[in-house]
Amino acid sequence: MALSPTIPTSFVPRPGAPHRFRTDLAGAFGFLAYTVLGIVFLLALGVFIYGRILADEKASKDKDLSAAVAAIDPQTAESFIRLHDRLVSSKTLLNGHVAFSNVFSLLEKIMPTTVRFMSLHILVDGTGTSRLEGTGIAKSFNALAAASAAFAADGNIKDAIFSSIKVNKDGSVSFMLAAALDPKIVTFSP
Repeated sequence: MALSPTIPTSFVPRPGAPHRFRTDLAGAFGFLAYTVLGIVFLLALGVFIYGRILADEKASKDKDLSAAVAAIDPQTAESFIRLHDRLVSSKTLLNGHVAFSNVFSLLEKIMPTTVRFMSLHILVDGTGTSRLEGTGIAKSFNALAAASAAFAADGNIKDAIFSSIKVNKDGSVSFMLAAALDPKIVTFSP
């Protein structure tokens, strides 16, 4: 078959035609997508390998734990439980223990030296509230007023009521005292 005479056998482009530069956005997007896919694949592989490492470590720790549990002596564990129970009981007893030494120390500290007690009773009722009752002698009425002021200023001996006040022949003052005690001064503290 022969070619028709109107079809040229060679072609030369015209020199004045501009050459257009075209960006290939589809190729750049594809490269970016493959890069992200590669990163995600590497991350997934890393997570899988890390999961296997953690599973092996867990199996090792489980084996160590079961060996430690097998090594526990039941009698030793029982003695520790009894010791714990005794310590809890002793703590409960000590927290509820009444110790009056703080009351006596407080009285010694705040009472004027010219006031003394002839009898002193500390009573604890069923609810745990403590009361102080006593009889005493003060050198003068001013000494008794100073004792009352000391009780009021301290605050640990509350509602102090001085009654049956009598002035004796020698100028001394006899009295009776009834007061409530703050729970923190009668509770045991090491």
